[in-house]
Amino acid sequence: MFNFHYQCSECGREYKITPELMLCPECSRTQKHDEPLRGILEVALEGHLHHQPKMSDLLPVTTEHFAKIPVGNTPLWKATNLNRELGFPNLFLKDDTHNLTGSLKDRASYLVAAFAKREGIREIAVASTGNAASSMAGIGAAAGMEITIFLPESAPKAKMVQSLQYGARVITVAGNYDKAFDLSLEYSRKYKILSRNTAYNPLTIEGKKTVSLEIYHQLEKSPDFVFVPTGDGVILGGVYKGFRDLQQLKIIDKIPTIIAVQAEKSNAIALAFESGKFTPIDAKTVADSISVGIPRNGYYALKQLKKYDGKCVTVSDEAILAAQKELSAKAGLFAEPAAAAAYAGFLKMKSDLSKDATVVLLITGNGLKDIDSAIKKIDFPGRAISSLEDLE
Repeated sequence: MFNFHYQCSECGREYKITPELMLCPECSRTQKHDEPLRGILEVALEGHLHHQPKMSDLLPVTTEHFAKIPVGNTPLWKATNLNRELGFPNLFLKDDTHNLTGSLKDRASYLVAAFAKREGIREIAVASTGNAASSMAGIGAAAGMEITIFLPESAPKAKMVQSLQYGARVITVAGNYDKAFDLSLEYSRKYKILSRNTAYNPLTIEGKKTVSLEIYHQLEKSPDFVFVPTGDGVILGGVYKGFRDLQQLKIIDKIPTIIAVQAEKSNAIALAFESGKFTPIDAKTVADSISVGIPRNGYYALKQLKKYDGKCVTVSDEAILAAQKELSAKAGLFAEPAAAAAYAGFLKMKSDLSKDATVVLLITGNGLKDIDSAIKKIDFPGRAISSLEDLE
């Protein structure tokens, strides 16, 4: 029903979708060190809508190439206690902790793996702070592929254990995510390996757009606000891409207001939103999944936020950990810190929102991926008892 091709988000040039092409060859020539990627490519779709499309109709890889595993179709639900206490009856949690490896990153990995399968590619490389790594490792294991991961040595051990358990080759990097990103690109170019690096591979944005398609189908309408934890800006870009596709097909009239939630000390996109330019920062936050000094999808994300009247909000690490604890204690949802940032951002902005608004919080990862951070808000039991009398 639809035809697909790559289109540069900066110059508009169109290209065929091939394994070798990652960035626009023309725009990427102007790339400078220490700035977001130039020449980000989007998957553009062409064609006419003859019936209500299935999700698979809107992806550039057909269903037979996907491994038969549970990715996507995650719950969108209301936490009754929270909704009542907050006075927001239409507050929803889009719970991507239900994906196969426990994070939204599976959506991108799933499409990249299917594309690799179609093209006869056996190995995929990726840099990550943890979630993209464990995601690609798990999806790759199910698809029968070799996965090589570049992981900062500071990454949470639980995420490294996940990746190793899935059988991936894990290379730890003496440095931050940005260093791991650069080394993984060097590796993929040297050995001609398919890169799954976020933003760099256009299919990472395309895979993540499926969360927006699901939100629309589950609500049977477009929400008013979506709160998105934001580091590199790829999930943010994917959320916009999904709603933009629905608008292009005249299924929805208006793009929701997207709120990019960043940690106060990893806020490069929020700073650029105010100043109009990107400056590298020394990112430090408990929310490792959104800890990014140079947001690789920064220019693309900023363009979407400006064009569709999005907003940015920053939250402290203390607010993130408090939100994580509150989501657990009042909703029964144990989210990792980056995912809980969406709730922290909502709490900071809720006085500016209509109580009748339909609000979606994107819960992007499971709390079991980073136990060390959760421990900071936990009071462990005292001495062990030998009888009930000891309780007195």
